[in-house]
Parts: sequence; structure tokens; C-alpha cells
Amino acid sequence: MMHRLNLRDALAGLIFILIGAFFAISTRSIEIGTAFRMGPGYFPLVLSGLLVLIGAAIVLNSLGNGTNESLGSVPWRGLVLVLAGPVVFGLTVRQLGLVPAIVVTSVLAVYASRRSGIFLAAAMAVGLTLFCLAVFSYGLRLPLPLLGPWLRF
Repeated sequence: MMHRLNLRDALAGLIFILIGAFFAISTRSIEIGTAFRMGPGYFPLVLSGLLVLIGAAIVLNSLGNGTNESLGSVPWRGLVLVLAGPVVFGLTVRQLGLVPAIVVTSVLAVYASRRSGIFLAAAMAVGLTLFCLAVFSYGLRLPLPLLGPWLRF
């Protein structure tokens, strides 16, 4: 019996596996520790291992769900905006502050979809900002200013 391969899923799974393997290899120079005394490399190693497992599951699932459709066009708008989000956040969080950097990043991510509108962008920006403030500023007490020097009057 011949299996048909879903090329989209297989490529997506392989990308997951490659990214996970890259980060797993990158943790070699960092102390791993144990489950009870975690070192700085423990959590990235576990996450990269999970990414490899998810990728393998996607590749295995693609074996039985084959279609003869082509890969289609690359969604450049989504690709660029989603990849730009973390870069923009990293470049602006110190100077704009945590709140504006999260708002800008979330709006970028929302507009990666062609189906998004201003209401969705505003709701996502407010929701993500409140969540990140609760977790990172109040929960973890990260020393990031809420408003940076570019916005102080």
C-alpha cells in the first residue's frame, strides 16, 4: 500500500525539527543541571526537545493525509510582520517602555493576517498588554520601565 505525503505538513514538521535541533545543540555550552536543580540551559533544552517531538508528530501525521496540491504562494505579509514583531519589541522595549513596546508588537502581529481589522488590533493590544503587565511586571517583577525615556515629558 502506497502512502501519500502531505507536502505542506511534512515541510512544516521538518522546519520544527530543524529549529528544535538547532536550539538543542545551542544549549551544549550552557549548564543543564537536573530537574530539581535546573541550570540556565535546562528549560531551553526541554522546549527544544518538545519542538522536535511536535515536528516528528506532524511529519508522521503527514504520511497518511496526502493530497496532490501544490505548496502555494508564500504569505510574505504575515511572514515579515510576525518575524518583525520580536525584533521591534527587542529594539524598542528599553526606550519606549514595556507598555508601548507590547502595543506596537501586538499590532504588528495582528496585521499579519489579512482578515484583521482595527477592532481586533485594539482588543489584542489591550489584552496582551494587560496580560504581560500582570505576568512580567507584577508577577515576575522584571525591572523594565512601563514608559521609557522616549515617552517621558
